[in-house]
Amino acid sequence: MLHLFRMQSVIRCRASSVVCKACNRSLPIPVRYVTGGGTEDGKYRETVLLPQTDFPMKWTGAQLLEKELEVQQTCGFSELYSWQRERKVKKEFCLHDGPPYANGDPHVGHALNKILKDITNRFHVMRGYKVHYIPGWDCHGLPIELKALAELGEECAHLSAAEIRQKAKEFAEKAIERQKAAFIRWGVMADWSNCYYTFDKKYEANQLDIFYKMFEKGYVYQDYKPVFWSPSTRTALAEAELEYNSQHVSRSVYVKFPVIRSPVKLESALGAAPKVSVLIWTTQPWTVPANQAVCYIPSSEYSLVKCKNTDEQYILVSERVTSIAAVLATQFEVISTFKGADLEGGVCGHPFISDKESPLLPANHVTMAKGTGLVHTAPAHGMEDYSVASQHALSVDCFVDEDGLFTESAGSELQKKFVLHEGNKTVIQMLQSTNSLLKEEDFVHSYPYDWRSKKPVIIRASKQWFINTGSIKDKAQELLKKVRVIPNSAMNSMLAMLERRTYWCISRQRSWGVPIPVFYHKETGKALINSHTIQHLKQLILEHGSDCWWTLPMEQLLPLDVLKKDGGSAVSDFVKGEDVLDIWFDSGTSWASILEGTAGSADLYLEGKDQLGGWFQSSLLTSTAVNKKSPYRSLVVHGFTLNETGEKMSKSVGNVIDPDIIINGGQDHSKDPPYGADVLRWWVAESNIFTEVMIGPHILNTAKDNIFKLRNTLRFMLGNLRGFDPEKDSITSQDMYVVDQYMLHMLQDYTSKVTDAYKEYDFGKVIRLLLAFITRDLSSFYFSIIKDRLYCEKEGNLRRRSCQTVLAEVADVVTRSFAPVLPHLAEEVYQHLPYAKDHVSIFHTGWMKSSSVWKKPGLEEVVEGACAIRDSFLSSIPGRNAAEYDLTIAIEPGLLFEMMETLQEEETLSTSQLNELMMASRTSLLSKLPAELSSKENVMRGTFLINLEGGDIQEEGSYKIIALPAAKARCPRCRKYTADSEFTPCPRCAEAITGN
Repeated sequence: MLHLFRMQSVIRCRASSVVCKACNRSLPIPVRYVTGGGTEDGKYRETVLLPQTDFPMKWTGAQLLEKELEVQQTCGFSELYSWQRERKVKKEFCLHDGPPYANGDPHVGHALNKILKDITNRFHVMRGYKVHYIPGWDCHGLPIELKALAELGEECAHLSAAEIRQKAKEFAEKAIERQKAAFIRWGVMADWSNCYYTFDKKYEANQLDIFYKMFEKGYVYQDYKPVFWSPSTRTALAEAELEYNSQHVSRSVYVKFPVIRSPVKLESALGAAPKVSVLIWTTQPWTVPANQAVCYIPSSEYSLVKCKNTDEQYILVSERVTSIAAVLATQFEVISTFKGADLEGGVCGHPFISDKESPLLPANHVTMAKGTGLVHTAPAHGMEDYSVASQHALSVDCFVDEDGLFTESAGSELQKKFVLHEGNKTVIQMLQSTNSLLKEEDFVHSYPYDWRSKKPVIIRASKQWFINTGSIKDKAQELLKKVRVIPNSAMNSMLAMLERRTYWCISRQRSWGVPIPVFYHKETGKALINSHTIQHLKQLILEHGSDCWWTLPMEQLLPLDVLKKDGGSAVSDFVKGEDVLDIWFDSGTSWASILEGTAGSADLYLEGKDQLGGWFQSSLLTSTAVNKKSPYRSLVVHGFTLNETGEKMSKSVGNVIDPDIIINGGQDHSKDPPYGADVLRWWVAESNIFTEVMIGPHILNTAKDNIFKLRNTLRFMLGNLRGFDPEKDSITSQDMYVVDQYMLHMLQDYTSKVTDAYKEYDFGKVIRLLLAFITRDLSSFYFSIIKDRLYCEKEGNLRRRSCQTVLAEVADVVTRSFAPVLPHLAEEVYQHLPYAKDHVSIFHTGWMKSSSVWKKPGLEEVVEGACAIRDSFLSSIPGRNAAEYDLTIAIEPGLLFEMMETLQEEETLSTSQLNELMMASRTSLLSKLPAELSSKENVMRGTFLINLEGGDIQEEGSYKIIALPAAKARCPRCRKYTADSEFTPCPRCAEAITGN
């Protein structure tokens, strides 16, 4: 007979391809908090060891909210960050907090981001790391200034820059307090008295230092070039400040530009032809007055065509001839074809400005997807157009002011007209008046909007400060490729964004921000900035904050002694600049202030996907330029929050989910019940954060129900650990029942998988593993098996202590496994451990602990073999109580029989491990069925494939089962059919009663 110790030396992990039957069964036996042994009204009731615990099944309503606040208070949530920072540990983990805007109330996007960070930090605290996490806020910029001014209404028109700044700061401070209170209520661990704010004096001084270092290295420069411009907010914008409206409607036009000088190579072809025009298409007619050239692709084929309706002749790219003819409701006759390069040297006249010429020029940005293959080029209103102008020394004339109105230079017909409305209309009329317009139509396409005013932007040339990202991006891309990016697709997106970015406009025409620290000579306009002026301004800002730029006189901002160091002689010759720095530069230099003492690089930046072109990128570019290193070693990128139907949440639509209402409930609790902070945290953890994250009542109710299941599982374990002291009562694994050893083996596997999931920031996998373990492995399988032992054995019986030892280990591991996600529940469980001596915070006690001794892969075959047999048995008695049957199992001699013998050495027993797994009243294990049973019709047959040594040894064992009504009477105590009389306990219970 092969015994268990021998089996463990032989059997190894079974092949991964075999499904664990113990983990994939549907048991007919319901799982309840108290079932099994015990007669509620019988005289043996007091002898049954039913679970006892003060841990409540659930909290609801006001009690739930009070309990969470009580846990935060008694378990030291507010002191946890400081406690862990004071530990003498060598390992450090730095998560640099990307600053949220201080421009409104906390929303579910904040909750998603802050709770993800908190789960990460709490995991590392429990793993023994000293966590570096300083929460921060982005306090400057257009979003805050606009909201502050909106509160003032018309009054804001009369405010000075200093007054606007004060109003904006007050608005930001109020928003910060509201957001901070919410973050604390969500259980986010931090030293909330030591946060960073981008309007801090030291932060602003460090920012000037970074600006000057980049200026010294030639990365920062001033130039006159086209930038995204918001007429609605009267400022330049960076690409990261744009959002695209895919339903924007532009007025597109097909326009003739007459050829007034033929290209040299086409003189013979065009010389004899009637008047020829090149044909262009644009969605921005208002830019036509600023036209300086028409561009073509040298390598493409172009055609000279004749319009059958008018006999006019046009030049356009050959592959668009048919489609353009259809658009214009005509037919084109192709007269000749030629390469684009043959257009070199040609000159066109302007459609309605008689003395203006537009040369034909080669360019790479011309596309064939739309249009005619010939592009109208206005260098003041296009990035690629400007590049053409730079190559060919074209004029960059801008006839549009800060409000988006045509200036006097555009002519009296256009002056003071808004370019996107009346201006567009007038230009189209001017084209019609000169017979230059072939067609006008609405064109729906994606168009950039100001992310705050939600109004369309234009591209407009102006004098701005720029960072030459073209000279930084190669190094930045090289550094980024060494960063761990989760998900990996985000790496490709960010690399592509960097590749497209040639310069970054960092000047803004607003009041609320850090000033660009530059003075200008009144006559020459030359910028004055040097180490002397910067050092002096840094000292002023450290003393007064950046407000000093607007409040102190020039004599203090630029003292004569500082000016003389650069050869200047009179302060009155200079004026200070009026621009402020882009808020992406503002927040993108946070590493300079926050990562001191961390070698200038954080372990992790964790933000939403919009930061791929925002904070992630601005931080990388500034750090690369100054330090030649990335400010982060890992990036985790999460999606945006949507409602349950996948729609973007909007106040105007009325589908916004407010995290405060999620926690505290709405006015009508029947409609908006209070869920508490842990439900909000569960939602964050269980979501697939790497896509869009949905939230709504159904999702929140599911989260609440899952936490309820978890509480009941924990309550069962806590109740059955009453009277158990792990230090005195635990038994070693080798002395345990096989199923108990098997559960420790499963627990060791659970510990490993959960830890790996946390390391991968896959918190959704953590939740899936947790739910599978508590519902399938514990409630449906293990608890249903051990209830009889827990309730009906003697209190100190080793068989009972065996499963109590496992329950103590499982309760500890499971609680620690979800503690980073549900800190309130974890602390509550820890307070209710019946053997806890000092009720310290669970976060002071470390991560899950498992032992390599628990790992016994050979046990999987033993338990799963028994479970395969039990599945056959239970499937034959659907809906019936297994304890009503005596079971006979016949297994042919071989490995399967030897494995089952380790669970039951005697032929027939009611107290064996095999019988416990079968959940019958009595089990007989035989090598063949007795003759009197083998002829019965209700014999069940089955096979079980055994894999040993990783599949090197395989054997299929067959078995037969027959279940007969139990032969003995029902025990009045344990309710198994093992008693000689229904009035007297069975021998096992009789022994337990005398002991109890």
